[in-house]
Amino acid sequence: MRSLPRSGSARLVIAGVVVMAALAPAWPVHAAPSPTAASPPGTAAEPRPVPVPLVEGPIPGALPGDPKAPDVAGTYPWLATDAGLASLGYVEQEFVLSGQADAYSATGQLLATGVPYRTRVIVRRPAHPDRFNGVVLTEWQNVTAGYDLDALWSTEQITRAGYAWVGVSAQRVGVDQLRGWSPARYGGLDVTGGGRFTADELSYSVFSQAGRAIRARGGVLGRLRPRTVLAIGASQSAGRLTVMYDAVLPQVERVFDAYAAIVGPAPARAGTEPVFQVLSETDVRTPVRPPDTDRFRRWEVAGTAHSGWHGQEYRAPLLTRDLGAAPTYACARPPFSRAPLHHMIAAAYVHLARWAEHGVAPPVAPGLRFNPDGTKARDALGLALGGIRPSQVQVPIALNDGDNSGETFCRLFGAHIPFDQARLDALYPSRARYVAAVAEADAANVKAGYLLPADARRNLSDALRFAGR
Repeated sequence: MRSLPRSGSARLVIAGVVVMAALAPAWPVHAAPSPTAASPPGTAAEPRPVPVPLVEGPIPGALPGDPKAPDVAGTYPWLATDAGLASLGYVEQEFVLSGQADAYSATGQLLATGVPYRTRVIVRRPAHPDRFNGVVLTEWQNVTAGYDLDALWSTEQITRAGYAWVGVSAQRVGVDQLRGWSPARYGGLDVTGGGRFTADELSYSVFSQAGRAIRARGGVLGRLRPRTVLAIGASQSAGRLTVMYDAVLPQVERVFDAYAAIVGPAPARAGTEPVFQVLSETDVRTPVRPPDTDRFRRWEVAGTAHSGWHGQEYRAPLLTRDLGAAPTYACARPPFSRAPLHHMIAAAYVHLARWAEHGVAPPVAPGLRFNPDGTKARDALGLALGGIRPSQVQVPIALNDGDNSGETFCRLFGAHIPFDQARLDALYPSRARYVAAVAEADAANVKAGYLLPADARRNLSDALRFAGR
């Protein structure tokens, strides 16, 4: 990449900034309040009510090293964020929920009622109501690694928009790990009915009751009053939400306004609540896909991984703090795609809230392309064709894709292989041309509704930094 005269570079960069700024006011917009969803009365089979659980908390605790609480080892929330929430106008709080749950099989059969449980939720929310956008992201904590993981927490995107985020510990594996990690803090938790149900039969009811605690006055959100409550889950948790939506939800009172199934399966039932599925390149294995409808939308994002760089970088220091070390992996290819799936997820949340509130469906997106033999179609650089194309894929400085192999979770990480200087020079004869191409690609994604203007500006800043090396 050979440099152009500074004046020429400046003109192109300024043009890119102007494009981003011009698009920013048009999208997204905050929707007006709408009534809380309720099940219609008088149906042939009345839906089972979802009770409000008992809420205890916030539970006291402080991170290690806090000068106000010098001896707090093991008494702070598991994977408490180190994101500096106070400077962002946010607080993190933990609560214990308890009550009587119903047990359901994976086919929706009601197995038992009135089973006692006790679990926790972790809340990250605006400290003051005027920073709250009215939307709550309720995440079913992922337990694939053997512990609760806030897979969909993304500090910049969530705090910038003013969401409240609530992570729910609904499954036995996660709760058992919490109990062992800090008996003093979590020893009393149980989502098995005292060992009666060990296959997460209570999880659907527990998660629904957490939704009720979010909506209830005096619940887990302090003075915040939610307008829209979304249920979100990634990977294995998306699978749990799928079972809940398809098999359990038809029998019970509505609690959540819409559902986001991220990098995992999505419901097949044509229900009332909208469903938004966002898949990385890793997750798309076949050209056979369900059609978009007035209640279902699916996005496939080229170059991204099921578990990419963004989440790994955020969680590594937290796992080192709470487990003694973050996991390492010996993968066949350099792991962790850096194509930002979280940017498209952030756009999806805006669309999903507006869909739930006003019936405005999200934009349709093209699917990834496949060859006749069933393999993914790729260009000469090895980049996937089709799908939503982040600027990191459309204007690449590295090969980012969703494929990998090796030990344990390597197949989920995708790959990131930077281009050498000769390839960069061939692709981009000047730094200014590279920056302008990034701005153009992101402007197209903003216009299409796949990318938020703030994330486009972030991409432009990253491109300028790379070009200025």
